[in-house]
Amino acid sequence: MKAVRLVEIGKPLELQDVPRPTATEEGVLVRVKAAGICHSDVHYRAGTSPVGALPQTLGHEVAGVVEEVGPGVTGLSAGDRVCLHYLLTCGACEYCRGGNEQFCAQGKMLGKHIDGGYAEYVAVPARNAVRLADEVSFEQGAILMCSSSTSFHALRKARLRAGETVVVFGAGGLGMSAIQLAQIMGALEVYAVDINEEKLALAEGFGAVPVHARRSDPVAEIRRLTGGRGVDVAVEVIGLKLTMEQAVRSLAILGRAVLVGIADQPFSIDSYADLLGREAEVIGSSDHLLWELPVLVEYVRQGRLDLSHVVTQTVPLEAEAINGVMDALEAFGGEVRAVIQP
Repeated sequence: MKAVRLVEIGKPLELQDVPRPTATEEGVLVRVKAAGICHSDVHYRAGTSPVGALPQTLGHEVAGVVEEVGPGVTGLSAGDRVCLHYLLTCGACEYCRGGNEQFCAQGKMLGKHIDGGYAEYVAVPARNAVRLADEVSFEQGAILMCSSSTSFHALRKARLRAGETVVVFGAGGLGMSAIQLAQIMGALEVYAVDINEEKLALAEGFGAVPVHARRSDPVAEIRRLTGGRGVDVAVEVIGLKLTMEQAVRSLAILGRAVLVGIADQPFSIDSYADLLGREAEVIGSSDHLLWELPVLVEYVRQGRLDLSHVVTQTVPLEAEAINGVMDALEAFGGEVRAVIQP
């Protein structure tokens, strides 16, 4: 089968012919119908975030159709539409048993530690295959597996309550989901900070108040818009030192800043003015949980989470096209979300 793979850190991905995987005893083989190109993949290519042994097939946002099922699998059949939970875990350690499986000591991530979805087929344990409702497209199912689920987990980590205010730094794939999910969870007002006018216009279409970070200081603008109060929850999904600092500085008293973006530089805060004096919190959020995924699929099926405008580009399973998308993401440009269609 064809697969687009990371062969050397810092170099463009390459198209290779590789053996087609097979379903294990307790696993499934999935024909990939859509695979999202995530900013994390850019970090893997650049070496900002380490990956497993090379060459490695990237792609952790995956949806498709079950091609084969292992003899020990029940509840799934060939032809079923599925999206894939990208964390492969043991299910038995203290973290798995405690509902924090993203910290499983034996855990591996699809498209980072083991071959992922930038390919025609991918094999995973059957428990990682989440049923995809007929009303949800493969493209939307793919980006649910990271951009939406990561945002959902982050908002849950932030303990967002109905009636609170939220600012989202970054109006890309994660940001568009975070805006809508914050509204679903009862946010009174959501602000979106970005420098891309098209993304801000899309965010405004989803009900967010746009804040153009090149036209004004976003922290000052958020304080102006909130009558000097600041926001209860700030979600940072870009991964820049500057925006992490801005997220913390935009908080109200008892506010919570949850950091999602992967940065290659530390950020600074004024421990008294930004944290102690407000009893504010800085929270790290890592990945998501398996049980959160069916909830998100149902949100889309019900029309409460609209991803129809979030997938703004589709590309073939070709190295040149995929590298082009990643180059744009590396420069913090490009489309909201690009999806590969093998």
